[in-house]
Amino acid sequence: MKWTGLNDLRESYLKFFESKGCLRHKSFPLVPQNDNSLLLINAGMAPLKPYFTGQDVPPRVRMTTCQKCIRTGDIENVGKTARHGTFFEMLGNFSFGDYFKEEAITWAWEYVTKVLEIPQDRLYVSVYQDDDEAEKIWHEKVGLPMDRIVRMGKEDNFWEAGIDGPCGPCSEIYYDRGEEYGCGKPDCKVGCDCDRYMEFWNLVFTQFERHEDGTYTPLKQKNIDTGMGLERLAALMQGVDSIFDVDTVKAIRDHVCKIAGCEYGKDKKKDVSVRVITDHIRSVTFMASDGVLPSNEGRGYVMRRLLRRAVRHGKLLGINGLFLKDLVKTVVDNSKSEYTELEEKYDYIVKLLSNEEQNFNNTIDRGMNILNGYIEKMTAEGKKVLDGESCFSLSDTYGFPIDLTREILEEKGLSCDEDGFKKALEIQKETARNARGGSKYMGADETVFHKIDKAFTTEFVGYDTLECDAEISFIASDDELLENAGCGDKVYIVSDKTPFYAESGGQVGDIGYITTSTGKCRVTDTKKAVAGKIAHTAEVIEGAIEKGQKAHFEVDGENRRKIMRNHSCAHLLQSALRKVLGEHVHQAGQFVDSARLRFDFAHFSAVAPEELAKIEKIVNQYILAAMPVSMVEMPIDEARKLGAMALFGEKYGERVRVVTMGDASIEFCGGTHVDNTSKIGLFKIVSENSVAAGVRRIEAVTGSGVLELMNEQHKTLSAVADIFKVGNQAELVNKCHAAADEIKALEKEKDRLLGEIASMKSASLIDSAAEVKGVKVIKAVLTSIALDVLRKMAEDIKEKVPNSVVVIASVNGASGNIASACGSEAVAKGAHAGKIVGKVAALTGGKGGGRPDNAMAGIGDSSKAEDAIAQAENIVAEFIK
Repeated sequence: MKWTGLNDLRESYLKFFESKGCLRHKSFPLVPQNDNSLLLINAGMAPLKPYFTGQDVPPRVRMTTCQKCIRTGDIENVGKTARHGTFFEMLGNFSFGDYFKEEAITWAWEYVTKVLEIPQDRLYVSVYQDDDEAEKIWHEKVGLPMDRIVRMGKEDNFWEAGIDGPCGPCSEIYYDRGEEYGCGKPDCKVGCDCDRYMEFWNLVFTQFERHEDGTYTPLKQKNIDTGMGLERLAALMQGVDSIFDVDTVKAIRDHVCKIAGCEYGKDKKKDVSVRVITDHIRSVTFMASDGVLPSNEGRGYVMRRLLRRAVRHGKLLGINGLFLKDLVKTVVDNSKSEYTELEEKYDYIVKLLSNEEQNFNNTIDRGMNILNGYIEKMTAEGKKVLDGESCFSLSDTYGFPIDLTREILEEKGLSCDEDGFKKALEIQKETARNARGGSKYMGADETVFHKIDKAFTTEFVGYDTLECDAEISFIASDDELLENAGCGDKVYIVSDKTPFYAESGGQVGDIGYITTSTGKCRVTDTKKAVAGKIAHTAEVIEGAIEKGQKAHFEVDGENRRKIMRNHSCAHLLQSALRKVLGEHVHQAGQFVDSARLRFDFAHFSAVAPEELAKIEKIVNQYILAAMPVSMVEMPIDEARKLGAMALFGEKYGERVRVVTMGDASIEFCGGTHVDNTSKIGLFKIVSENSVAAGVRRIEAVTGSGVLELMNEQHKTLSAVADIFKVGNQAELVNKCHAAADEIKALEKEKDRLLGEIASMKSASLIDSAAEVKGVKVIKAVLTSIALDVLRKMAEDIKEKVPNSVVVIASVNGASGNIASACGSEAVAKGAHAGKIVGKVAALTGGKGGGRPDNAMAGIGDSSKAEDAIAQAENIVAEFIK
């Protein structure tokens, strides 16, 4: 068996199955497309589910892929063992109703024994206990002796995704690593828990439909789904025991050791940290390349967990400063031959990970101090479990994921109240967590359009025309297909062709009219339905319509032209952003309709006013240059060679549409565009702000939208000029400056008067002070005193009387505030304004706190204020030594 590098193994596998008529498809992005059941792609077949379920028509009935995957179910074990990891690549070959068991089995054997040259006497297989057909193929077609075919039960050799849906038996191929890896038991064989027999390829034969009552019926279309972990195969071919010893992964591992100044295999504790960093940097690099951004929910939270876990283990190894950026280069160098997007987005990935690492470094030390304080307190009190509220505070305030807190506590022999943490999280995150709706089998939302034959598709003809004649092939409500619809009915119309653009890539769907000989419909939206169908959301406004009728489809031309101006300008905007801010800028989201364009982009600081001005100028220069816009469909590889930019995480077919705007922009895009940049007219930025960590948003208008904006601004300026009684708007700035200076002077005078009022009131309160344990307690309930006056009074008294504790309330209707202040001598005797005001406020149902010398609180029930302030002397007495 010949030593083979991981990249060569991937290539040999894909080439082999290409030779068997399979379409070789690049890995799909890690972000699932139209699948609510997954946060991240976790298996080779996951992105192909629509082809298995019949929701979509595959580009070919035979396919092969090497799919990048992430699984985080065993994240706590990553690093602790030599086999757990979160990122891996899965080799697979698939059949959608084409070849079946015999081909899947014989081809797998051919690849393993002829291409990889794995010794046949080291190979074993398992089959499902009732699958006589598979056993027969292995024995009679392949020639495998019966003593190397093992039958196993449903738990091991039968695949099903839930209580209903396609399922079937599977057959697994095992490699015998030798007796030295075995348990020594006489009955040691395939299926034993020891490390001798390593399963490395699973062949799934999807041949049944499972029903909710537990019965099975044969499928009309039988499918093949195979999966083989590339890293595991590489470990086998390279004769190593761990994925961390495989060539491409070892290169990263060695780089970690170099940065940390340690030698792998010498210290078990350090080895754990090295493995954690090695695995996690692979995951976050690939996630970043597919457009995932660190956040506090969903897949962004997965990324943040992994990245922060890696940073923390870097600290355990004694690594100081930012180090993840250095490792990114090694990840990219070892995987760029297959995943070209890693190299294309290298600068962006480095900026994103460095920014997140820096942010975490800014908080981790403070968080560690807080956690260490908790640990000291727990130790002193003999407690073993950190309460959920404290765990949540660490997560919410200091960026410590719960698993990081748990890990640190476990190292000290302690644990955390995860149920309490979940309850605290529930209060804050309920809405966000409920945002992802439910889903049907394999994550596909069931819609009325699934009832239409999957082979039926809608041809979009709207690039070249805004109207056409077509047949109304289907009419539907939300729940069922209809034969007709009458005036006032709101329905979906599906036709065999349409000029209406369906919402996609951030561009809204077209509006317009559909007219038949018997009725007329107003189209209010157009969306993509399942499997290449386009659905027009429509209301019948005249007469009635019927399924099968010929109809005239007409797009609202003025609305479409406004959308095109905004969409084309979004391309020019991205080009200008990259020129001014840097090549790391990539689109992170987009929305274009007839009124505006909204462009989200990856960038890690606010865009300065002078930068915005420069960006705006460049875009308008592109427009005024009257550059031709071309839209050409071509093979995706050819488009990449031209340098066309692709969107993060977008799913592309073998052919793509490339939009070129002079020498300013070249992008993959299926949207509609002007044919010359001059038709955009003008471009004006309306706003720029942050929408997420590392993501900025620019909103802008074009064409007539700029004129409308100018008119609105002119109206606003005119109104302000009228208020200031200025005839010439040019004088308005001077008038505003004068007004601002006047306001500042009045504010200064107000502060002086408030000081005098506070001083006068303070003097009268000092005269009525009571004495408690040698400290003067000054208390009062006042009415409708402004908050800043109340605070100033308390501070004024404590300065005049160092041996005083001040507790004064101001009641204003049903609410109010309490101010407390303690002079320096009172503080020395034990007085604490924050604690005192907290106790007083609690008697009213309010709360508050602050420093020993100054504090504020809110009153809960103002009717209880008098009684609460009356207790001030008793409360102060509790603190005085």
